[in-house]
Amino acid sequence: MTSLADLIPAPRAVEGPSACGFVFGVDTALWGAPGTEGTQRWLRSTVGAALGLSLPPGQEGAENTVTLRLDDTLDPEGYRLKVTFNWGVEITGGGSAGVFWGAQSLRQLLGPDAFRRAPIDPGLEYGVQHQTIEDAPRFRWRGLMLDVARHFMPKDGVLRYLDLMATHKLNVFHFHLTDDQGWRIEIERYPRLTEVGSWRARTKFGHRASPLWEEKPHGGYYTQDDIREIVAYAAERHITVVPEIDVPGHSQAAIAAYPELGNTDTSLSVWDTWGISPNVLAPTDNTLRFYEGVFEELLELFPSEFVHVGGDECLKDQWRASPAAQARIKELGVGDEDGLQSWFIGHFDKWLTARGRRLIGWDEILEGGLARGAAVSSWRGYEGGITAARAGHDVVMCPEQQVYLDHRQHEGADEPVPIGYVRTLEDVYRFEPVPPELTSAEAAHVLGTQANLWTEVMEDQARVDYQAFPRLSAFAEVAWSDLPAPAERDFDGFERRMVRHYERLDALGVSYRPPTGPLPWQRRPGVLGRPIEGPPPNR
Repeated sequence: MTSLADLIPAPRAVEGPSACGFVFGVDTALWGAPGTEGTQRWLRSTVGAALGLSLPPGQEGAENTVTLRLDDTLDPEGYRLKVTFNWGVEITGGGSAGVFWGAQSLRQLLGPDAFRRAPIDPGLEYGVQHQTIEDAPRFRWRGLMLDVARHFMPKDGVLRYLDLMATHKLNVFHFHLTDDQGWRIEIERYPRLTEVGSWRARTKFGHRASPLWEEKPHGGYYTQDDIREIVAYAAERHITVVPEIDVPGHSQAAIAAYPELGNTDTSLSVWDTWGISPNVLAPTDNTLRFYEGVFEELLELFPSEFVHVGGDECLKDQWRASPAAQARIKELGVGDEDGLQSWFIGHFDKWLTARGRRLIGWDEILEGGLARGAAVSSWRGYEGGITAARAGHDVVMCPEQQVYLDHRQHEGADEPVPIGYVRTLEDVYRFEPVPPELTSAEAAHVLGTQANLWTEVMEDQARVDYQAFPRLSAFAEVAWSDLPAPAERDFDGFERRMVRHYERLDALGVSYRPPTGPLPWQRRPGVLGRPIEGPPPNR
């Protein structure tokens, strides 16, 4: 039987495990209070399938029963998991999300085979030691950003990543849907966004300085029904999907589809390489109306409080050279090109606020001023987040030097297409989302944290797995648990727990980076990356 000492994220124990406990058998039933129906379905389809049990409906308090309850005195995402000597397992949550996270812990306690899709030994008994766990998350925003614009991930892969997030008690999926290299969501009133913008003729293989190309078309997109399915699937797992439509930079795919959105008369194609495209949106009323149409359809698909508008890395050269853009600067009285971008973002902040939503963007949206209700994703280190929190803005901490999982994991020559600084499993485990410079009132504006996966050099699901895991497991513990200061964290203990967790990842079919280094088929010999010499800058 597995004890709580093996769990990731690490829970808090109220009562430690003993040798006795509860064994799941063919007569094990499942009873749930109203509001726990989603977790009941999930337990039957995952744990029930893995153990070969039907988990039929039972009665509250009956023997041999998994009982799901709600108790609003607990944190909404908190839970209490109690394993008794004689009658079964009881999971009590402060809300339906808390019950679900408790069920995730139960699955971990049952061992790695509980993560398979069917029993591998129908005669094997699965049990849980007698113990009580009471736990709740540190942050309300425990996120993963997945870039599907650079390399498209088919719908089934996205659903799989939602399951992997749920396994790690992550609850915000930041869905990066558009960029220079592809537009990935169907917008019915603008069909060329997917007819033209979702495909590129070829793809740079490796870093943009690489001489290698994949000389074949790449692309794909999600229909609106696909998006509805993804959002519903996530909601069943208590994950909020936050969509990102990037403006005014990173927009070459949109301009290729609708040239009137750009600043020049040059015909563009969807970009086939990496970096920052100089082609940005024209600051015209036509552009505003176009994207209002995009966001109108987006709001029908995504019920999330926040909508991400990008706002990062907008090169201003075309605006400086454009008589129309310069005239717009004078007309609006915004001073310069930075003021023009602030006006652009501010327009959509007001537009979203009027519809009951909140804008969030990368920390460049702070430049030129920001509306009160807008939130900031702090990616260029901690400084943007500190500035935003001190100004009263909510913040999601995702600094590049700490939690960009596209960065390489080791300095060894075998790392596949090494990008950026070395960020080891231990580095991620010692990441602290809340800067110590903030007062308690300022720190309250830190909604939480998120790890980011940019996919320029991740051509398929296996490469995404390799970059994400095992580091996403360490990140999940940072996001969930109230850990000591970074230098005081028990990384040796975490590594010991990872030995068991690797078995869970194996059962789930995750192509993680082994502790001993990449397997032969995980390497990319001869493909140029972008190694940066020296250690990353510290806080």
